[in-house]
Amino acid sequence: MTRFGEVEYDPDNLLVFPAGLIGFPALRSFIVMPNRKQGPLFWIQSVDEPEIAFVLTDPTNFFLDYVVKPDTSERGSLQIEETDDCYVLSVVTVPPDQKITLNLAAPVLFAPKTNRAIQVILENTEYQSRTPLPD
Repeated sequence: MTRFGEVEYDPDNLLVFPAGLIGFPALRSFIVMPNRKQGPLFWIQSVDEPEIAFVLTDPTNFFLDYVVKPDTSERGSLQIEETDDCYVLSVVTVPPDQKITLNLAAPVLFAPKTNRAIQVILENTEYQSRTPLPD
């Protein structure tokens, strides 16, 4: 059983996490689910374990000054050059009380050129793994 039922996808369009996600190192291939409604959130569903899905968003929708640039080794993992696009995304948590948080301490770096993504842990940061949305 998957969150979205049976889903057809093109293997060439998979989002690949070469090192998996934090806490899920074996999950490497994801489908980006089409957005059914307008808004800043979208789902990625694991191909390896279809019952696992994550909500992601562009954190700059909520935190305008949030900037993360990939370093040389991160660009190597993403197989991109310094001039290639790299988007920063945050994993979203929606707990039962609906007080949404973003993981700003461990952003996902996504390279559209290669369809690769990595989750990185920021060193010496004031950002938290459960940062509430601003009021």
